[in-house]
Amino acid sequence: MFNGLQISDRRERWLVGAADAVLTAGEALLRPFARRRAPAVPPRRILLLRLERIGDLLMAWPAIAAVRHLAPQARIDLVVGSWNEAIARLIDAVDRVRTLDANWLSRGAPAHGLTGLIRHARTWRTDEYDLAINFEGDIRSHLLMACSGAPRRVGFDMAGGGPLLTDRVAYDPSCHVADNLLRLVAHALDVPGQPLPRIEPRLKVPIDAREAARKLLAGEGGDGRPPAGPLIGIQVGSGRQVKQWDPTRFGDLGAALARKHGARLAFTGSAEDRPLVELALARLPKGIDVIDLCGRLDLPTLAAVLEGLSVFITGDTGPMHLAAAVGAPLVAIFGPSDPRRWGPLSSGAQIVHSEVPCRPCNRIRRPPSHCVGTVPECLAAIGVGDVLQAVDRLLAGTGNGSAAAPPAVPGEIAAEVTDGRR
Repeated sequence: MFNGLQISDRRERWLVGAADAVLTAGEALLRPFARRRAPAVPPRRILLLRLERIGDLLMAWPAIAAVRHLAPQARIDLVVGSWNEAIARLIDAVDRVRTLDANWLSRGAPAHGLTGLIRHARTWRTDEYDLAINFEGDIRSHLLMACSGAPRRVGFDMAGGGPLLTDRVAYDPSCHVADNLLRLVAHALDVPGQPLPRIEPRLKVPIDAREAARKLLAGEGGDGRPPAGPLIGIQVGSGRQVKQWDPTRFGDLGAALARKHGARLAFTGSAEDRPLVELALARLPKGIDVIDLCGRLDLPTLAAVLEGLSVFITGDTGPMHLAAAVGAPLVAIFGPSDPRRWGPLSSGAQIVHSEVPCRPCNRIRRPPSHCVGTVPECLAAIGVGDVLQAVDRLLAGTGNGSAAAPPAVPGEIAAEVTDGRR
């Protein structure tokens, strides 16, 4: 029962399914008494919700741009978590950015519980939105969208909340997030026929962020001139243990890049990534030119740093999507998640993954028990040499493909080491 919901955990699937059944019954009982406001056609005011993390916002960029293209005269408001506000304000398709921090997304930071979120969302009614689009298929954010009072509410129902929507769109788990969101927009704005084209988002980095990045990355060689080698960024932390490549291998990779290419290394990451970065730094021989930026960057400055790199190396992270958005040459190390669904929106990205039989399992929130507390086999099977080869391709100018562009993956590199040997 409730198998139509795309929720892997059986208990959670039943809870959400039961909530949907209650909502369906309640909606049927109240329908005769409901007073509905007719939406303006075309819509004059549009509300968009994307409450999740930085990568989720950046994967929604093509869909947000499509809303602006299809509704050029509308006022478009975007609701994001406060952690994404600085980047959201750089999206020129949006007229106003609102912030709302949900406790299930805040990762320990101060946030509202569901009651506080509902109370806040009800204040959106004063804006009299004609159309609301939720880019997340989540029953809780569907409830917040329903509180807006928008007479048309469009979203996915694969994780519950379908009765709260006026328009349900099926989510295709075989497609990239960006393409699913474009289908959602096409339905919401009544675009028939061919799917909307997916653009590669390009972030306009603020001048002050570029100046801050320039100062952080400034350096000279022994003769007073800028270093001759490439500047390579390394993001050690992956945000979740199940997506974490061994930090010591990031260090070994950095040492190999310095030895082979004379590279300068810039280590990025949040303050929470400090222990992982220290493990990587401990593997570097003395004399390597290292810029430690861990915990020192806000998002716009990080975007400016990424913009100036020769190559950026990362796992499946928010900074991966930010690097794609500024056009940085990019090597992304994927473990349990499928790059065809969540890969960077960049035609030049190099995707490195292993070929162990169980990948991609896509079990990120609730990983298999044998992957908890250790480096998952799909990541352990990727050696330093596999990632080094991908970097070499980009530095040589031959990286030309993205795992985010189905059906072909022309630039993808698959690490076929499956026995843990290096």
